[in-house]
Amino acid sequence: MLFNSLDFVLFFPAVVALFFALPHRARVWFLLGASYVFYGAWDARYLLLLALSTVVDYTAGLAMARHETRRRRRPWLLLSLTVNLGLLGVFKYSGMFATTANALFGWLSLPYEMGALDVLLPVGISFYTFQTLAYSIDVYRGKQEAERHLGYFALYVSYFPQLVAGPIERSEHLLPQLRERKAFDYDRVASGLRIMMGGFLMKLVIADRVAPFTHEVFQEPGVYHGWAVILTNYFFVARFYCDFAGYSLIAIGAAKVMGHTLMNNFDRPFFSTSISEFWRRFHISLMTWFRDYLWVPLNGGGRVSKRRGLFNLFIVFVVSGLWHGAAWTFVVWGALHGAAVVVGNLTRRRRNKAWKRLEDWEAAVHDRFGTRAREVASVRAAGVPALRLPLLVPKVRHAVGIFVTVHAYALFGLFFIARSMGDVPVLVRSWFEFDRSNLGALILKVGPYPLLISVLALASLIAIEIFQGRHNLDEWIAARPWPVRWAIYVGGLLVILLFGAYGGQEFIYFQF
Repeated sequence: MLFNSLDFVLFFPAVVALFFALPHRARVWFLLGASYVFYGAWDARYLLLLALSTVVDYTAGLAMARHETRRRRRPWLLLSLTVNLGLLGVFKYSGMFATTANALFGWLSLPYEMGALDVLLPVGISFYTFQTLAYSIDVYRGKQEAERHLGYFALYVSYFPQLVAGPIERSEHLLPQLRERKAFDYDRVASGLRIMMGGFLMKLVIADRVAPFTHEVFQEPGVYHGWAVILTNYFFVARFYCDFAGYSLIAIGAAKVMGHTLMNNFDRPFFSTSISEFWRRFHISLMTWFRDYLWVPLNGGGRVSKRRGLFNLFIVFVVSGLWHGAAWTFVVWGALHGAAVVVGNLTRRRRNKAWKRLEDWEAAVHDRFGTRAREVASVRAAGVPALRLPLLVPKVRHAVGIFVTVHAYALFGLFFIARSMGDVPVLVRSWFEFDRSNLGALILKVGPYPLLISVLALASLIAIEIFQGRHNLDEWIAARPWPVRWAIYVGGLLVILLFGAYGGQEFIYFQF
């Protein structure tokens, strides 16, 4: 079931109404059933995989709780890892493995051919697999007590707002909330609905509006060139962000309506001044998962050298690329981001020194020609305070950092967009073939109206995110007088209804 579908428009209010109408003891089973209905709407057969993962990790958690030492717990952790990663490997990566093996056999002139498992990728398998693995690892480490109530544990794994595309929640954060008694609270429900409206605006008015441009240009690389490809590349960046951040906001808002707090998954990532900072603010739940369950163990608790630590960081990004998709293009995409983070770490000191010299030089110029001159003037004109011109170098440094980060992400994104490694050089060449730019043909084919809406919506999003750098938008709206609040609500709904793109386009992260 898609958030941006009529089914969900009917499903969600009914679930919320029944949730608050039912007694506390019945709510866990009701939400569990609703979550299974929500997920089974795609393909009921994959409920068996969800149930299998749930039962295995529930059993493993109880078994580990009976043992005091990690050595005795380890076989049950290995069971959890084997089953969950095995399911993920079979359903998501078997095709990639078979294709790679067959290419290798052909290169070696070996008369073998490996068949691939022809199955549809279960929606959300990467997300709920990581969520339940985090629970098993935390129980193994003694960080989390084993959950003895099967209903609450099953709901933790399958909670419908964040089941399909996150945020990837930790058991110590979500499980206690599922046990708490939740009363209807108007202010909390209103806040959740406001957050959901923001998600629908990002999905329907931006992501799905620019989607026709990306489909048109990237479905056949090499047809369009120059400014058409450049514009569409940045449209894809906007679509990718708004599609995924929109889903996260809808999930966070839906959970908040029922009294549950999910972790924030995005923090204005395109205002980052480095790739390293970008990944601390983009898909936060996934990157903190990799930090806690892969990078920290690889580093042995920080007991490795700096060089080894940076290599481990690079490995984390390669694995994160593979998590995003079963293709070598995603692996390279992750490796490029990893390399950028490593290079950034290695050059940070020199860059800081270079910028510091510029800042010191500018400060000296201001002291010589700015402040002192104004101090003389203030002495001559009693009552006029000395003024100091603002330093520009820190602002220039910040702007350059954002510019480089955004453009690096867009260029690396060519590997994310490409359907195969063979498409990448075609896309790269088309970026620079300005003599063959066919932007006008693209606009005429897709339509100037979607382009106008897309540009205005993106400009509005940038303005809102600049505002959010200083204020919490949800709290700001809540503090306005009721006529202003309702004008914002009505305006947001009208924008969605009048300018949203409808057609039930799936969220991009469903394929991961």
